[in-house]
Amino acid sequence: MALHFLLDGPAAAPGDAVALTGAEAHHASSVRRVRVGEEVTVGDGHGAWLTGVVESVAPREVVVRIRERADVAQASPRVVLVQALAKGDRDELAVQAATELGVDEIVPWQAARSVSRWDAAKAVKGRARWTTIVREAAKQAHRSWVPEVTELTSTAGLVRRAAASRILVLEPTAAEPLSALAVEPGDARDVVLVVGPEGGIAPDELEALAAAGARLVRLGDTVLRTSTAGPAALAVVSTALGRW
Repeated sequence: MALHFLLDGPAAAPGDAVALTGAEAHHASSVRRVRVGEEVTVGDGHGAWLTGVVESVAPREVVVRIRERADVAQASPRVVLVQALAKGDRDELAVQAATELGVDEIVPWQAARSVSRWDAAKAVKGRARWTTIVREAAKQAHRSWVPEVTELTSTAGLVRRAAASRILVLEPTAAEPLSALAVEPGDARDVVLVVGPEGGIAPDELEALAAAGARLVRLGDTVLRTSTAGPAALAVVSTALGRW
């Protein structure tokens, strides 16, 4: 399979030359060691999928001549991961795996029991960090669409979102298994998977989400880590939606 890279600028058409610059050029030239004449694929992260041949290689610029272009539609319905902030790198592990598995949007959530806390400054840095992780994971997975990492949300923000989305809260004590998810044909509402922190989702948060129309669902009979639950749920939902 050809190596895949991401453009920082707009996508091109067959016959055009596009330049990889900055960190992407360094990655292509020094890490992946592409060579003149090698076929690669290039994307803009918004559906454009370009196939081309490397024309020149330098540490700060790699030029690719485009031969073919395809435009991939965004998945519908979209699958969104709401990932509670967690200690260490457990939330980042979830973000990386979910991106590789096909999630369409990632929402950092300041849950009541989150050990990690983001103030205003940390929220900016944290979102930037997650965005970098998502970009690299999407590139490794050869994804035509790079998921957006939204601003930090609160439980109140999730409650407001419930009106326009199908929210599924992962809760080990729930009676309904996630595998029972039924998708109505033509229902384009986002499927939103909510994953709590290490200590679980607080009872008042569960009540607020359920009152707003969210469904509490479980993943088997075991309790998964916060870094594992989201990717596992994403696999189940992707199967139900016919993506896999």
